[in-house]
Amino acid sequence: MNSLNQILNSFSGQIADGSVSFNPDIFESNVVNITILAGGLFFLLSDALSTSLSERQQKILGAIQESEERLTESAARLAESEKQLEQAQLIIDSIGKDAQTTASQVKSAILTDGKAEIERLTSTAKSQINTFESKVRKQISDHIINLAIKEVKLQLDEKLDLSLQQKIIDNSISKLGE
Repeated sequence: MNSLNQILNSFSGQIADGSVSFNPDIFESNVVNITILAGGLFFLLSDALSTSLSERQQKILGAIQESEERLTESAARLAESEKQLEQAQLIIDSIGKDAQTTASQVKSAILTDGKAEIERLTSTAKSQINTFESKVRKQISDHIINLAIKEVKLQLDEKLDLSLQQKIIDNSISKLGE
């Protein structure tokens, strides 16, 4: 910015001093040569410039079209991905529900099996207890019978003499005869 100010100040100073001025002589100032040169350059370069600009425009349009195609493809892939995501989410939800249902069924089956096993064990235990009680009762009964037989035998040995034995034998024989 500073250098631009310096150039403008220098140029305005030269104009004020009269060292820079307008020359109205066309031939001396080469206005015709500059015009011919500018016209020739415009004529010669206009085709190349228009061709170059046309090529550049085609490249830009091609790039825009390619970008639009990629955008369309990307939008289609995005829509497809979103659709797949929704399907995957539905499958995940379904798997979650199935897992909960399965877990519930397994829990119910385990509880049912556990109850059945407890009932079976309880029944087996009751049966074993009843069997053990029967054995104990039989042993007690046998023991009591043995004690009673011993007691009766002792009493019979004390009270039973030969004549009483003969009476019992005769009585039994007479009952057999009847």
